[in-house]
Amino acid sequence: MSGSTLDTSALTQPVSRAEVRAFTAQLRREGKLTSVVVTTVGFVVVGGILLVAASLMATVVSFGLFADEGRPNPIGIAFLLFFVAVIVLIAYALVVLFRGRATRRYRLAHFAEANGLTWFPTVPKPDLPGMIFSEGHSREATDVIHGPRPRWVEVGNYTYKTGSGKNEQTHRWAYVMLRLDTPLPHIVLDAVGNNGLFGVSNLPTTFSRDQRLSLEGDFDQHFALYCPTGYERDALYLFTPDVMARFIDNAAALDVEIVDDRLFLYARRELSTLDPAVWQWIFGTVDAIDEKLGQWARWRDERLPAAAAPVASGIPLLTPPPAGVAREGRRLRRGFSWVGGVIAVLAIGWWLFTVISDTFLR
Repeated sequence: MSGSTLDTSALTQPVSRAEVRAFTAQLRREGKLTSVVVTTVGFVVVGGILLVAASLMATVVSFGLFADEGRPNPIGIAFLLFFVAVIVLIAYALVVLFRGRATRRYRLAHFAEANGLTWFPTVPKPDLPGMIFSEGHSREATDVIHGPRPRWVEVGNYTYKTGSGKNEQTHRWAYVMLRLDTPLPHIVLDAVGNNGLFGVSNLPTTFSRDQRLSLEGDFDQHFALYCPTGYERDALYLFTPDVMARFIDNAAALDVEIVDDRLFLYARRELSTLDPAVWQWIFGTVDAIDEKLGQWARWRDERLPAAAAPVASGIPLLTPPPAGVAREGRRLRRGFSWVGGVIAVLAIGWWLFTVISDTFLR
């Protein structure tokens, strides 16, 4: 099944409320709506609190402004109508939010089923080796769709949090994962087009710059490639000109990570969505890259010792290295971001300035 034969009708065709309610009830029976239900309950509780507060305030206003020598006060009536309108809007917003989430789940699940895939509403702490999955806390993948195409593919939206209290920040990503035929060295393609100010990478991890490898042609204009020291020749074997062309043509807007036997494509916007065009683009990209991944299956790490296989004559025969990656090639070395360093220095300087000011300039 290629991107052109993807069935996206379930994402847009009309659905009945009865079908959506029945599907939601089924998910609850199967225990698949734990975090979603908690979120919805949270909204309902907040709405209830606002409702009670608005009612109490309206009561106070009515007592204070309705009494005008026994006649209704127009100002009091206006305030009461205003609070009633607020209550109605809150209730409507909650209903629309709940119904929209339920319909979204229904559409994505049936889209996945129509294409031989499986949908999961949430996957807490996904056990994946990519760099974004080891950052922060409260990690959660949502609207995860995966299955064979025939190579195993997975698409999901992903969030994690850093900090706590007032300094807590939510980081939003989305990913596409492809299962490779064999483990490969840790390689990162940092897309140039989605970098920030001064070309600062948007990736959550900084890698040592002595691992940066320049490739031929205009590949460096689209990606900064990092590979473990000593694996430069292996990276050139994997990223032949035809493979580089596929990544430039189809994935130049995405960051790419090859780690263990997985290939990840990262984006800072939702990929598991109700937009048929996004899904056509995703699987068109997957199919284009997949056509070139077969040649990667032949790669072997020459640093791994070859096994000795006995033969009939009794003389051992060395076999090629087994599939796998030597320890030094499994993970890139972390680096230091000069931008982060400048920010840290400025923050420390400002802190020292405030301390000195408070101490000596009172």
